[in-house]
Amino acid sequence: MKTSKKSALKVLAVAILVILPVLRAQSSDGKAASGSDISVVGRWSVQVDKIDPGDVNIEPAFRIAIYENLLEELAKTKHFKQVFRSNDRQANSVADVLILKTMVQSYTPGSETRRAVTTVSGATKLNVRTQLCKRDGQVVLEQVVNGNVRFFGGNLRATHNLAHNVAQTIKQSNLPEPAPSVAQSED
Repeated sequence: MKTSKKSALKVLAVAILVILPVLRAQSSDGKAASGSDISVVGRWSVQVDKIDPGDVNIEPAFRIAIYENLLEELAKTKHFKQVFRSNDRQANSVADVLILKTMVQSYTPGSETRRAVTTVSGATKLNVRTQLCKRDGQVVLEQVVNGNVRFFGGNLRATHNLAHNVAQTIKQSNLPEPAPSVAQSED
C-alpha cells in the first residue's frame, strides 16, 4: 500500500512538472487576462529558489509541489514583472530581482481517509520560513507561513494552500521600491 502511494505521488509530481510550466507561461507573460499590458515600471521580478527541506523529513513530491505551486501562485498575483525558476539564466539579465528562499520548518503528513471519516484528525500541515532577498543577500521580507488541508482534499492540497498563503503574504507586504534602472531614468 505504501509503495502505491509513493508511486502515485511520483506520477503526480511529474504531471505537475509537465503541466504547470505551460499554464504559467500563459499567465506570467506580462499580460493581463484581457491581453492588455500590465504596468511593470517600479516593480520587482522574483526568482524562486528550490525548496530547502531543512531538518524535516519531507517527501520529494511535496517539495516539488510546493515549488511548482509557488511559481504558479506568485504569477497569479501579478505583483511581479516576471517570475523566474531557480537557476534561470534570463534572471541574470534583469536588474530588479528578488530571490524567494523557502525552508520547511515542520511537516505533518496527514491521512485523506482519516479526514473523510472524522474532522478532528488526519490534517496535513506544512510550516515554512520564507525570505525575499536582494542579490546581495539583504533580506527585505521574512515570514513564517502555514499551509494545511484539514477536511477534504488530497494531501498535496496543503502545498497549494501554502503557496497561496506565501503569495498573499508577499502581495500584502510593503516591499521597498527597486532602484531606478538606467532605461527608466533616461526619460
